[in-house]
Amino acid sequence: MTTPFSQLKIDPQQLEVLDSLGFKSMTDIQAASLPNSLAGKDVLAQAPTGSGKTVAFSLPLINNLNPRWFAIQGLVLCPTRELANQVAEEIRRVARYPGNIKVLTLCGGQPIGPQINSLEHGAHIIVGTPGRISDHIRKGTLDITTVNTLVLDEADRMLDMGFKDDILAIVGLTPKTRQSLLFSATFPKDIERIAADVLVTPISVKIAASEQAHIDISQQVFISDDDHTETLLAVLGQHQPDAGLIFCNTREQCNELGKALKQFGVSAGVLHGDMDQRERNQILVRFTNGSLRLLIATDVAARGLDIDSVDLVINFGLPRDLAVFMHRCGRTGRAGRQGLAISIISPKETHKIARINEQYNSDLTPQPAPSLDHSHLSNLRPNMATIEIASGKKHKIRPGDIVGALTADKQISGSDIGNISVQDFVSYVALPRKMVDLGLDILRHRPLKGKNIRARKI
Repeated sequence: MTTPFSQLKIDPQQLEVLDSLGFKSMTDIQAASLPNSLAGKDVLAQAPTGSGKTVAFSLPLINNLNPRWFAIQGLVLCPTRELANQVAEEIRRVARYPGNIKVLTLCGGQPIGPQINSLEHGAHIIVGTPGRISDHIRKGTLDITTVNTLVLDEADRMLDMGFKDDILAIVGLTPKTRQSLLFSATFPKDIERIAADVLVTPISVKIAASEQAHIDISQQVFISDDDHTETLLAVLGQHQPDAGLIFCNTREQCNELGKALKQFGVSAGVLHGDMDQRERNQILVRFTNGSLRLLIATDVAARGLDIDSVDLVINFGLPRDLAVFMHRCGRTGRAGRQGLAISIISPKETHKIARINEQYNSDLTPQPAPSLDHSHLSNLRPNMATIEIASGKKHKIRPGDIVGALTADKQISGSDIGNISVQDFVSYVALPRKMVDLGLDILRHRPLKGKNIRARKI
């Protein structure tokens, strides 16, 4: 049974905004937490990625704002730059009512100077990583003594990354009268300890594992005696995913698998903690643009990535933690789409499948690995390609400028253009592969905002 947002005590104009964004009824975590958080209570919530947690904390965050007071009233701490950017964008969407709300992201991996300049012009809400937030506090460029709402998002991941001291130092500088909301996918002992330091008589919301399972996900398990890579290729060739997410347990395994797939002519992006921010951004943009159909990632790298379009998740071996297995599988089958999760395991991992069946009341039965048909691998090439433009928001570039340049001489139509992502200093645009050279030529010879720009295919 679903609960409509209209049952909440929020402004009718806010309900109209939610409706326009396609939010008709609340998810489990929203229905359980929002009545309490909107009433001003602290909340400790277990919420996996994709559960709707961003809206769950955005509404009380916005509800507590005074738009006419141009001071930092909301602070959201996130483990990664990617998650911070996604959270900030979602808050901006939900904050169309009351409007004129300025949300700034402060994250590492990018120059601090432009961030300082932006802070000098003020903001209502800051979304950022603990490390960069601490840097600004030390420099005296960020004042959080006016914060009335504090959010810790993916708190367990922040602790895993060693941010505990930064978090506690940041929290200590905010007013004791603030409202605090802590969201975590898992509840290890460290979360309980930090919750005791941050929250005041919180309402605990814990969605049961069975409620987290996605009923529109089908699962298969294949036993691979020798080479998991060949089994993986057989699965990919059989299912031809438009967007497939392959989980490995280590960074080394990710790199090795990426190289192995390349030898078979299959292109896959690799995402793990050893990569620099620029590499990570490019891989994620290509994957979300559809110019990369496969993404190989560790759990650490994938936590916090809000990618809704994944139609196939593959476990290249099973994780130690069964909760992690459920989180992985929950990456597919979102937004009402049918999802598929496939696990490729060795014979010695069958006992883990038995534990999964027992704990989650499932009926997974390991099957022999399918045979590889090499002729199917050629179909895994993406239909789109991505162009990187060396100009972004700081150069006053907007998506409409890129569309206008590409379509001006009518060789490319607006319907040909795929996703456009305009970031601070760089922009990305997706085009059909057969048009990417034409698009590059156009962009290199047609000024944007009156200036010649550099562009390249990535």
